[in-house]
Amino acid sequence: MFLEGSARSILLVRRTLLNLLSYLFSVATSTRTLLDKVGMVNGRVRLAATRKVPPRLSYLVKRAVAYGGDTHRFSLSNAVLVKDNHIAILGGVANAVKTAREKASFIYKVEVEVKSLEEAIEAVESGADVIMLDNMSVEECSNVLNELKRRGLRDKVIIEVSGGIGFDNIADYAKLDIDVISTSRITMNPERVDISLEVIEVLGN
Repeated sequence: MFLEGSARSILLVRRTLLNLLSYLFSVATSTRTLLDKVGMVNGRVRLAATRKVPPRLSYLVKRAVAYGGDTHRFSLSNAVLVKDNHIAILGGVANAVKTAREKASFIYKVEVEVKSLEEAIEAVESGADVIMLDNMSVEECSNVLNELKRRGLRDKVIIEVSGGIGFDNIADYAKLDIDVISTSRITMNPERVDISLEVIEVLGN
């Protein structure tokens, strides 16, 4: 990458620009590293980012992710995600899904964040398009998947796993019969890529 301009202007923006580019390169590189780990185990699983990003950098971060992974939602308006607080306020998973269906346009998918086998079953039976198995161990996720299959519900829903997933354990989750792995590791704590700025040629004084 080459940058041309006055020495004063370049040096004024140098540190801010290097910090930003280093972070974005780190996000893209970490996305590719994790995607390679997933691909070695299960090429069908998609790797997605989360909405946990530094303030005001959402668009740039998601573009960095997009070079290798899935951006998930760019904003709250891209899909309906029913979380634990929504479930608590609306009195349960079934009513939360019903309310989401009533309020949202037909074009939106409804995803439900679930924390137990019971919630997962209720979400699928209530008509959720996607369920997110949140902060579950590999064993807990496997139990949910097995029960959904036993009930003939597995193929009715997209299954995403999220929470506590990083470089050391992502392959274990990828071995499961899931569709998506999402992690904030690639946006909030990526493997650092260091870059620097070097003067190549001075064109004039």
